[in-house]
Amino acid sequence: MTETQVVILGGGLSGLNAARLLHRAGIDFRLYEARDRLGGRILTVNAAGEPADDGFDLGPSWFWPDMQPAIGALVAELGLASFGQHSKGDVVFERMSRERPHRLPGLGQDPQSLRLTGGSAALIRTLADSLPPDRVRTGAQAVALRLLQDGVEVSLRHRDGREETVRAAQVVAALPPRLLESTVGLSPALPPETRRLWQDTPTWMAPHAKFFAVYDRPFWRDAGFSGTAQSMVGPMPEMHDATTASGEAALFGFLGVGAADRARIGEAALTTACLAQFARLFGPEAAHPRATLWKDWAADPLTATAADPSSAGHPAPAESWVDGPWQDQLILAGSEVSPQEAGYLAGAVEASERAVQAVSRRLQDRTGDRA
Repeated sequence: MTETQVVILGGGLSGLNAARLLHRAGIDFRLYEARDRLGGRILTVNAAGEPADDGFDLGPSWFWPDMQPAIGALVAELGLASFGQHSKGDVVFERMSRERPHRLPGLGQDPQSLRLTGGSAALIRTLADSLPPDRVRTGAQAVALRLLQDGVEVSLRHRDGREETVRAAQVVAALPPRLLESTVGLSPALPPETRRLWQDTPTWMAPHAKFFAVYDRPFWRDAGFSGTAQSMVGPMPEMHDATTASGEAALFGFLGVGAADRARIGEAALTTACLAQFARLFGPEAAHPRATLWKDWAADPLTATAADPSSAGHPAPAESWVDGPWQDQLILAGSEVSPQEAGYLAGAVEASERAVQAVSRRLQDRTGDRA
């Protein structure tokens, strides 16, 4: 049986940043990620849909360092480059299907939305590279936590069917609360009010889907468009230029079609409808991309639960995320539990920093008790 001071569940931005901070503090940890890749909802892919060092963000993409100092400080500390979201040019507003789209002068952005050079996965790669490889495992899903007299026993199921048990003094759950409650059994059980809090906390991105069209060149810029559009017609209510820092040209939009309807209509029909909308807004060349990308987060079982497709919105702050018998051994660190930036990249950074501070205090108190 493996023993460690801290088990981290989840290898997204929060889990990896928690691991970085623990490693820097000399605290032994093991990180387990259920997916076969690190990153969680951060997923940067190339035009073929494969994870890449430079590509398109199927999950979160933007950050605002002046408004979100936690993510700004982390990006600076890691030495990552960023660039501004393209907003130069006219915007398009589509009000009704029976009238032509309206073309309006763009107003720019204030504050400026930034994107990471290489995509948001640059954060994941850099954080992962700072960690001892033998402390990080992918394809390992936590299925149960059992409270012991002096710690926690974590039961894991690996992708190959192998089971593993790990003992730790502390567990940092860098997962959305709703996903944690749905997929990991706790013994003893949570107090009913804590369980309801986790169940009622929406998972950011879980109800949503994004569509990308990749082109040989950003032709809309040549025509004086910014690539930004809003529509009351659909299927995408909000669209933006997704061209990468290296010049890979693309447009993307958030789907305004609900998760159940997306499943019923299907990706092929929605792709056709999205390309037709791009063509209405930006001209006939938009109907002929060299590739399209699609990510429906509601269909991702390691992101969304059955409750998520009908539960959009930002999570609300809570005074305490863990009460009852688990309050001294388990701490939540997913972006959703951030008191200020819940759901955002900045929220994952804030939540992980707070979690590591709490874990460090607990381990010090435990050492002091034994002295």
